[in-house]
Amino acid sequence: MSSFEALLEQYAELVVKVGVNIQPGQVFLVTAPLETVEFTRLIVSKAYEAGAKYVQVEFEDDQITRSRFEHGDEASFDYYPAWKAEMMEKFAEEGGATLTIKVPNPDLYQGIDPQHVSRATKAAATAREGYAHYTRNAKISWCLIKAPTKAWADKVFADVAEKDRIRVMWDTIFQMNRVDGSDPIQNWQGHLNNLKQLQNKLNHKNYKSLHYRAPGTDLRIELAERHIWRGGGGENAQGIYTVANMPTEEVFTMPKRTGVNGYVTSTMPLNLNGQLVDRITFTFKDGKVTKYTAESGEQHLTNLLATDEGASYLGEVALVPHDSPISNLNRIFYNTGIDENASCHLALGSAYPFNLEKGTQMNREEQLQNGANVSLTHVDFMIGSAELDIDGELQDGSTEAVFRKGNWAI
Repeated sequence: MSSFEALLEQYAELVVKVGVNIQPGQVFLVTAPLETVEFTRLIVSKAYEAGAKYVQVEFEDDQITRSRFEHGDEASFDYYPAWKAEMMEKFAEEGGATLTIKVPNPDLYQGIDPQHVSRATKAAATAREGYAHYTRNAKISWCLIKAPTKAWADKVFADVAEKDRIRVMWDTIFQMNRVDGSDPIQNWQGHLNNLKQLQNKLNHKNYKSLHYRAPGTDLRIELAERHIWRGGGGENAQGIYTVANMPTEEVFTMPKRTGVNGYVTSTMPLNLNGQLVDRITFTFKDGKVTKYTAESGEQHLTNLLATDEGASYLGEVALVPHDSPISNLNRIFYNTGIDENASCHLALGSAYPFNLEKGTQMNREEQLQNGANVSLTHVDFMIGSAELDIDGELQDGSTEAVFRKGNWAI
């Protein structure tokens, strides 16, 4: 076995045993780009070795996805098959685990009407709202990971010889996931413990609000009164410890829906469903976006904010030091699952109910009453930099430094 094959096998085992943490007798659904078939086969093998009862694989292909928007009837863009949504709900109801190799092509929809993409995205989110309840409330095991595709590697490593880009992307994915030839599962145990310590420290602080200052940013975010910081992974409703995003470097919590005021500027491009948006500035008043601009892709933001009422409010606030493993690679990956773990970020749209004390036991109205945002969408955008300062307001009204020049100060 070559060195690369050994690392690939370690990565697959890490994903199965730590990411989704497959349990004996569990049904497992894998969604993956067609280009990643060899790695997907390895994941399936590892899942069966871990005791999976049945593994279902659904492959996706960029050309097939784009064909719909190039040649599909107008009515296609508002359609999502009810039978597929029902299947996903049934799958979740039976306690299945799901893994997605999520690597959207940043240039997939060049030349496509953004309204069509937004309509299709909303139709899917609406149809899958029942299934999303299971993931957002940590009722099942789910995980998002990365693997190279040609379009993605070409975009990220345009400065590398074309024949080497996939290999360099694999090397980078191994590095950011602590797959280094030693014991990646043990590496992750230590990493998750470090994030747990940060999480506990922030929960002990119990900040009332966070004040962000950087070039183009002066933003005050009140936190939900009974907010809970999370980080790394956690137990789902079945008592299974999983990691929802690999890699992960963040600790995150719930902002108060109506408690966001000021303005904030993004520091990385946003890959919004295969459409790039860059240099975004949002202005908030009483939680809601009242003004926004973008140097490119502004129409995509307009469509996002029109998804529903909750799309104009924040649902997540996440802290990541500038001096951290992915950030120190000094490269934009055009993939939110990676870029958000190189930078402090915020998310428009739905909050995670598990970021609120007893939030997963609340219905929609109760969540809103307790400061949680509710929406069909959840879109992270990056705001961290070496110039970001964050102050935390304690419950007695005093303030202290949380971040200075992009890094932890507590």
